[in-house]
Amino acid sequence: MKILLTNDDGIFAQGLSAIYRELVKIADVIVVAPADVRSGASHSVTFSKPMICNKVNIDGLFTGYSLHGSPADCVKLAVLELHKDPIDLVVSGINHGANAGINVYYSGTVAGAMEGAFMGIPSVSLSLSFEEPLNLEKAAGYFLRVIQQLLPMKKGEVVNINIPLLSKGEPKGIMVVPQSSNGFDECYVSQKNEMGQTEFLLTGKSHLNDETPSDIRSLDEGYITVTALTPDMTHKRNTEQLKEKLSNFTI
Repeated sequence: MKILLTNDDGIFAQGLSAIYRELVKIADVIVVAPADVRSGASHSVTFSKPMICNKVNIDGLFTGYSLHGSPADCVKLAVLELHKDPIDLVVSGINHGANAGINVYYSGTVAGAMEGAFMGIPSVSLSLSFEEPLNLEKAAGYFLRVIQQLLPMKKGEVVNINIPLLSKGEPKGIMVVPQSSNGFDECYVSQKNEMGQTEFLLTGKSHLNDETPSDIRSLDEGYITVTALTPDMTHKRNTEQLKEKLSNFTI
């Protein structure tokens, strides 16, 4: 099996190395990751300028491609140009912080997996709830076990996996749950820079919780969460309602 590994915390991130050590136990692993941190890059791709791509060696553990682009750029370039042999699975992560609720839409980690799905490749995104220090090695072991249970995956299937705070002990188990429609309890903090200009920094506290089962609620309760995502954002029921509303429209 051949796995393409990427992330949004950059090729030098410890989470990337941690999951690499586990994935090489089951597959040949190719690494193409951003040259720097691209958290919150969502599904951006680079059209306006060429991207620099270099081979780099990470602590003697692996040699991968460092790309001055987004996670989606990394997957696209890897599949279309850097590696002509078929990729069996795209793995994106380990992200330093959970990607649950509406943060899935902002996440470069999830976008890396979704780009794999766009290209017909089974894909998973991996995120660990943030705390200091992060127990990335332990998390990587859990992620490998979940991935092994998921295999084989269907063409274009994408799964988002989150691990709760490990400082609170072993996860209580695993929950297959829907994505929440909630996000963080967030706000902007303003400050003046040295030129007297006002700057705004987005900051957030904990996720806004749900009353019904969801990725946010189950993470907060201490479970590993698994959520099936889809590239198709069409709202099927509303599509039928729109057809009915517009049925008499004429030009």
